Amino acid sequence: MSTTESSDVPVQKTDDEWRTELTSEEYRVLRQAGTERPYTGEYYDTNTKGVYQCRACGHELFTSNEKFDSHCGWPSFWAPLAENTVRYLHDHSMGMQRTEVRCANCDSHLGHLFEGEGYGTPTDQRFCINSVSMKLLEQP
Repeated sequence: MSTTESSDVPVQKTDDEWRTELTSEEYRVLRQAGTERPYTGEYYDTNTKGVYQCRACGHELFTSNEKFDSHCGWPSFWAPLAENTVRYLHDHSMGMQRTEVRCANCDSHLGHLFEGEGYGTPTDQRFCINSVSMKLLEQP
C-alpha cells in the first residue's frame, strides 16, 4: 500500500485551478473528500467493460475485471489496476476508523477501502469508490 504524502504526487494544482476544471459535485467529492449518495452514481450498477480513470487527472485506477456487485450502492472493486495506482490514508472522520483511497497521481479522494467483509473475491477487499470520482474508458 502506498502512503505517500500529498506533496509527493505528480499532478499538483491550486484550489482555484481545481475549482475551474471540476463541476461543483466533482470538486466536493474529489477535493473535499465528500461522498455521493448511494445508488445515484453513474457506475454503481454498470457491467460495461473498460478502464476506470480518475475524473480529475485521467490516471488509470481500476478495471471492469475487478469490479463486483457488493450491493452497497457504490461501484466496488476487489483490487486496483496495479500497485501504486492509488494511495491510502487513515480516516478517522464520522466516528469511524476507515482507510481512505486517493488517486496516487493527483491526490483526489476516490472513496474507502474495507477489508474482511466476507465477499467471495480473491482479496476479500472492497474498494468502495464514488462514481463521480471516475470516468469509464470503454473497451470492446
